Amino acid sequence: MDWTRAVDGYCERLGPEFWSEPVNAVTNAAFVLAAVFMWRRSFGLGRVLCAILGVIGIGSFLFHTFAQPWAGVADVLPILVYVLVYIYAANRDFWRMGRWVSLGGTVLFFPFAALTVPLFGMIPGLGGTASYAPVPLLIAIYAVLLRHRAPATARGLAIGVVILLLSMAARTMDDPLCSLFPMGTHFLWHLLNAVMLGWMIHVWTRHVLAARGAER
Repeated sequence: MDWTRAVDGYCERLGPEFWSEPVNAVTNAAFVLAAVFMWRRSFGLGRVLCAILGVIGIGSFLFHTFAQPWAGVADVLPILVYVLVYIYAANRDFWRMGRWVSLGGTVLFFPFAALTVPLFGMIPGLGGTASYAPVPLLIAIYAVLLRHRAPATARGLAIGVVILLLSMAARTMDDPLCSLFPMGTHFLWHLLNAVMLGWMIHVWTRHVLAARGAER
């Protein structure tokens, strides 16, 4: 595989030059801003998630500037790490599972994704966004199951699902709307994802603080 070949996957990109996607590149600052904003409002695993959120912005910036396969890995790998850490945090703190059970539940994300991504891939027009679709589905499952145990947390997760679905819609429509909107809509994927990921850290933080308060 040629790790330095040019990748042209988004409406805004007009060539292989570094600044061929200026809006897509600059809007990655939203991830860093969300990470900084939530850092001062969180702790423990929440701050780990904040750090990963900042790295997501850096990785995505690299991909939308260099636009090469190695930068694509830098783009998607931090997102996967964020998802896995959040699942672990949710298992441990929402469900009060032990460390090893929480880790085991986290690993189950891989077969869950392997089973569901092909199904989402059958949806016309979804394209590469299908690889992200297991995430809102899993969050929705957690929200439903937590609705009696932790209703405020369940509502927070449901809000996260809505924001993520809007974000995925923006990502999906980038190519179909390209002729009408040359800048594309991928930048909305960045902005909405930054809000959603920061919101999910807030949901976790609020849940843990509420649980600590109830134990006093």
